[in-house]
Amino acid sequence: MTEHLHKFADLYRKQGPWCAAYVDAGAGTVEGREAAEVRPGAVRRALAEKGAPPADLEAMEAAVAPAYGVPAPVSRFVLVRQGTEELNELLPGPLMGPKHLSVGPVPDLLPLLKHRPEEFPYIVAEVSREGAEIRLAYVGRPGPASVQDVEGSSEDIRKLSVGDGWAQDKQQRRTEGIWRRNADEVAGQIDSVVDSSGARLIVLAGDVRARGLVQDQLAEAHRNLVRMLDSHTRTGGAHHEGFEDRVQELIALQWADEQEQIMDRLALQQGQANPESTTGIGAVVQALQQAQVDVLILNDTALADHQLLALAVEPWVATAEEQALGSDVLGKVSAPVALLRAAALTDARLLLVPDGVLPGGAGVAALLRWPTGPEAPGRNAA
Repeated sequence: MTEHLHKFADLYRKQGPWCAAYVDAGAGTVEGREAAEVRPGAVRRALAEKGAPPADLEAMEAAVAPAYGVPAPVSRFVLVRQGTEELNELLPGPLMGPKHLSVGPVPDLLPLLKHRPEEFPYIVAEVSREGAEIRLAYVGRPGPASVQDVEGSSEDIRKLSVGDGWAQDKQQRRTEGIWRRNADEVAGQIDSVVDSSGARLIVLAGDVRARGLVQDQLAEAHRNLVRMLDSHTRTGGAHHEGFEDRVQELIALQWADEQEQIMDRLALQQGQANPESTTGIGAVVQALQQAQVDVLILNDTALADHQLLALAVEPWVATAEEQALGSDVLGKVSAPVALLRAAALTDARLLLVPDGVLPGGAGVAALLRWPTGPEAPGRNAA
């Protein structure tokens, strides 16, 4: 899945130095509790050796305390600046890679993004002919972010099965009209949640007829997000667990489909006269300097030994000082860190990929907002 990085832009604009810690947050078993309790001191000592300021050491030691009462395994990512926690997130599951401790001129968010590739928002709506329960949730977050109940009209909601034929037809038409009005109200609420959250998947469960009516009345741009499940969300026990498993399968399929679309788009651009893509660290840096990147496709391990210059203002990143265009150079940083920062500050999206995915063994590529070549607009045309 692609990660929308713009939510981190304010962090990236703040002046460092920054301390980052990605560590186990579990309180441990009775036997291992002592190890958990000495962890904050160990983190403090390691960051002190890297030159962290005293105020940051105090804040970080307090921030990485064991997460008592939280089910294990659990990890934690913390950013500290000027003695203040700027970010402190508990992340379900064990560390996705080695422990990470760093001090630098810009925040290193890569461990967070690799543990939680993105906050994938999705909607699960159990619909009936009277209304719906609409849940907004995010992958990796416990419980729903919001739950909304839509209560439509229930007057004459069921069709008549006996009686005068003319009267029965009239009643059935009236009943179906009520169903459609209720479905329209539900669809309108779902549209509103999608627009406000950026939900990427809509799971419709519940009454078969109601599901079809709701889908038909969703905004056209949202209908292709719909997946149907012949189950009910509020059924308890094993049935409920099975429903949740099926929702997670749909999320995984959506994730894979989005990644495939991006890589297909990248492959399609290869060899074009003026492609809307570019590959290689130098070309991608140039595109980021022009705010031209739509999706940054990054294999961070392939670039782990490369460094770039992080700049205080636009163009945010450079391969050499002569590219800084008058901006102050904050320092040399790991290429993945510098690329992520520039992507966030130019409102690009991120797709992290493993070895062997990018053509020619490249470590980075990008899909662009406009083509490269002589017809490309100037820097301010993004």
